[in-house]
Amino acid sequence: MPGAAVSDPSTHVSASELERHLSYEGWRVVAACGLGAFVATIPLSTFGIFLPALASEFGWSRGEASTAYGALTIGAAVWAPIWGSVLDRAGARPVVLACLALSGLAVVSLSALTSSLFQFRAVFAVIGLAMMGASPIAYSRAIFGWFDERRGRALGMMLTGAAFSGIVLPPVAQSLIRAFNWRIAFLALGSTTLLVALPIAIAFIRDRHPVDVDRTKEASASSARQALRSRALWTLLVVAFAGSVATNGAIVHMAALLGDRGVPATQAALSLSAMGAASVVGRLLTGWLLDRFAAIRVSFLLLTIAAVGAFVLAAAHSIGAGLVAAVCLGFGSGGETDVIPFLLSRYFGMRVLSTLYGLHWTAWGIAGAAGPILLGRAFDATGSYGTALAGMGVITLAAAALMLTFPLAPHRVGSDDIRPAIESRG
Repeated sequence: MPGAAVSDPSTHVSASELERHLSYEGWRVVAACGLGAFVATIPLSTFGIFLPALASEFGWSRGEASTAYGALTIGAAVWAPIWGSVLDRAGARPVVLACLALSGLAVVSLSALTSSLFQFRAVFAVIGLAMMGASPIAYSRAIFGWFDERRGRALGMMLTGAAFSGIVLPPVAQSLIRAFNWRIAFLALGSTTLLVALPIAIAFIRDRHPVDVDRTKEASASSARQALRSRALWTLLVVAFAGSVATNGAIVHMAALLGDRGVPATQAALSLSAMGAASVVGRLLTGWLLDRFAAIRVSFLLLTIAAVGAFVLAAAHSIGAGLVAAVCLGFGSGGETDVIPFLLSRYFGMRVLSTLYGLHWTAWGIAGAAGPILLGRAFDATGSYGTALAGMGVITLAAAALMLTFPLAPHRVGSDDIRPAIESRG
């Protein structure tokens, strides 16, 4: 009827009911964030594919070339808490858009790479800076504002974007290098970020609630200080490092390791795709598990599976063993990527989520530098990756055991409850 009031479904349907419907705007935010995560991880997913071609053309050793990956992860480690603080105060949208643009331009610039190792490292350091502003730190900030009851599933679906990058991009990069050359491959991959992902992010990624900088600045600083005094946070930081050092090393060196042991290059590239596929399954399944079971037990299982992958890869001499190792590493590390932001949001609320998640990425960045460089140095010194990988498997098992000591979860913290859970526990 003309003049009749239009019913606002949000006044009659609870937030948990809205989250169940695909028409809910939050799911469009999840999809756009997933695409952003896909392209933001291009340098990570394809570094191992470019490594042999670049080392061969410029005469670099694998240890020398791996330092660029280390520059990326160290840059990420330095910038992660900085971006986290900015995200907590300014929201996700402006940070994501700026960093997607910078990341795409940096990857495109690699098509003009020279034999200067300094240039190679510098570009990847810039990529590390940009990647953190267009990483799950930012996307989780946007998504958690839209979800509470289905937070685990929304997070898992967003993180599958990064995992799909690991499935799709290694063979794509290998094909581009084989059909054209590595310069064209970098140009094509960087252009995908600028011409596809960035426009979609502009159209769909936004924060549910505007950020009141004046209101949150002082409170955020206080909450962050409290969190830094808690054993729960430091346990997660140690686990983030110890649980990812083997996976980061494998991402860079798996294709080269299998190639050295007689596996054809195309099959070796498939192992990285298998790791990415397993990561997708791990992230989706973990998101579902986190909404139903204790996150501590889920984390223990995932880290144990990742450790098995490291041990198998240490002894792998066939594509079959390589695929088993890749699946274990991908499933375990992919699922663990869900666990930490989930626990952070439940323990400390939304007020300082991005700052604390940024600290997690600092730990990951240090592991990301250590894993590939240690494996590269081990190979340069001994001609083998086996012993170093087995040692990293032991470290991953230790991280799994450490999670069993994690404090019991506090009361449920909703997406709109910005009081840190540690305050409610006295």
